[in-house]
Amino acid sequence: MLKKSIRKTSFTHAILPVILTSFMAINLTGCPSNKDTQKPAETQLAEAFEKSAETKTEPQKKAEIKKTTLTPAKSLDEVPNRCPSDILQVSREYKSGQIRHDTYFSTTCNRNRGFNIFLPASYNDEREYPVLYFLHGIFGNEYSLTGDQGLRIRELLSNMGGSGLSEEMIVVFPNMYASSDPNAKPGFDEASVAPYDNFINDLTTDLMPFIENKYRVKTGRENTAIGGFSMGGRESLYISIKRSDLFNYVGAIAPAPGVVPARDWAMEHKGQMTEEEFKYSAPLPKLVMICCGTNDGTVGHFPLEYHKLFEKNGVEHYWYEITGANHDNTAIQSGLYHFLQFVFR
Repeated sequence: MLKKSIRKTSFTHAILPVILTSFMAINLTGCPSNKDTQKPAETQLAEAFEKSAETKTEPQKKAEIKKTTLTPAKSLDEVPNRCPSDILQVSREYKSGQIRHDTYFSTTCNRNRGFNIFLPASYNDEREYPVLYFLHGIFGNEYSLTGDQGLRIRELLSNMGGSGLSEEMIVVFPNMYASSDPNAKPGFDEASVAPYDNFINDLTTDLMPFIENKYRVKTGRENTAIGGFSMGGRESLYISIKRSDLFNYVGAIAPAPGVVPARDWAMEHKGQMTEEEFKYSAPLPKLVMICCGTNDGTVGHFPLEYHKLFEKNGVEHYWYEITGANHDNTAIQSGLYHFLQFVFR
């Protein structure tokens, strides 16, 4: 049985004036700091946030990772609170996987939509790989996580898979804003948030069949995981509960409010389900993980509330806090470092 970890928390309810004042110093989306990356029009709303939210990191350097198979932790409690820095560097020993951009036709949105995909260095036509769908935060797109140089997502995935800390896997980074209107833009109101909730249809009807048809992925829920950050964490919880037949592993990093009715500093969330419905029906996932930074001033206490609600509803899951992390890349890196060691094993 999965061991649950419950730690004390110091979260407080966020208040609008404080949040608005501090907004320019936090990362809402994990949006790219790479100025050369082409981004869809909807991300222009987040430009002001991006400039002040770029993670300050040292120049990339070669990592001192020995070319041996590292041993994953036996339980999530044994994993370091933060992702080790060498995992985030370009390694001398392990080849880097590739990140490619691709498009598919969405019948849900009645138009072509884009995604980025990570293919491990060993990717070839004679082998199949499990697949993780990893979802961005509000105001983001398919470039938000792969284009952020401070996040170092390719280094993290390549080093963990190459060293044996995780299974080698394909990771899909979709554009989660599933609107039929190409000019629609996200915002903090019910209508502007609705396309995020519609992504469940785009994902299951259009994107997943496209990935399974074109790329060398293992099919079946035992080979399929879903996770995300902020709004992506919220939708990962919602989608996995509604379609537990498709996903055996679920990772929600600093999940935003709105799966159940809630009120935060930005808006009233009607909720995608009731609190009583916030639980899994058979088949149950093998792993459900929720985490959040102790200094997260954006989603505040809501990840903790999801954890408490799962406890109330008898849902086995793992909860932990990332010491000192805000709503930022440190939280994403830590969450992935924990999660990846236990999916597909």
